[in-house]
Amino acid sequence: MSRSDVLVDADWVEAHLDDADVVLVEVDEDTSAYDKGHIPGAVKIDWKTDLQDPVRRDFVDRTGFEKLLSAKGIGNDDQVILYGGNNNWFAAYAYWYFKLYGHTNVRLLDGGRKKWELDSRELVKEVPERAATQYTAQEQDASIRAFRDEVVQAIGAKDLVDVRSPDEFTGKLLAPAHLPQETSQRPGHIPTARNIPWAKTANEDGTFKTADELRELYTDAGVDLDKDIIAYCRIGERSSHTWFALHEILGLENVKNYDGSWTEYGSLVGVPVELGEAEAK
Repeated sequence: MSRSDVLVDADWVEAHLDDADVVLVEVDEDTSAYDKGHIPGAVKIDWKTDLQDPVRRDFVDRTGFEKLLSAKGIGNDDQVILYGGNNNWFAAYAYWYFKLYGHTNVRLLDGGRKKWELDSRELVKEVPERAATQYTAQEQDASIRAFRDEVVQAIGAKDLVDVRSPDEFTGKLLAPAHLPQETSQRPGHIPTARNIPWAKTANEDGTFKTADELRELYTDAGVDLDKDIIAYCRIGERSSHTWFALHEILGLENVKNYDGSWTEYGSLVGVPVELGEAEAK
């Protein structure tokens, strides 16, 4: 898999804005960002209301995903280009959803909204009208999703990558500093996890670092790229970004995203938890 298989640049997007089978999708942490201006022709997916189960803590099921993409006018054969703010934070989360449900023809706009704006490219407020489709999703791809039992069993056996901030990892915070300090019952991290904050994979303009730079980032931190790897954060969105770097850019097939992440793990009864810095290995 090459970088161009999973990423496109802004020039590519501008050259394909009028292609009927290319669908731009904006997914932002700030769900109001799209309404303030977006790339021409882009549709919006709200990570809070569109991608989450309305009752239980889980993401939308297969039927829900089919209904969502059908309503957005996305067909099974369409080339989906995802982008968003903050280094594609939630766009990478949505990308993982698309892959989970078997949509292979999907890529990220490298640099996302940040790079697009730095280049002074056009943003519009006009919402496109796309005809509804009859989208058909696949069964979930279990090879890219980790659940809590596997995570507990992975302690000391697989490489765990905690992509949260150092303050979250050591237990000083429960969530990113700009968010309410809530959700999990206990602070800290999973024993044997390496702390490699997700944003270290990006350049100043929001684009991903090169494959060589990414490989060096993880190996220097002690991650064995030949072992099974599980990435986690607080709710699974930042770890999706790291999953993208490892699985899609570096082409490592042995990588899973634990979307339950610390919100789940930090509230489990009886599981091991560590505070402070990771022990040297």
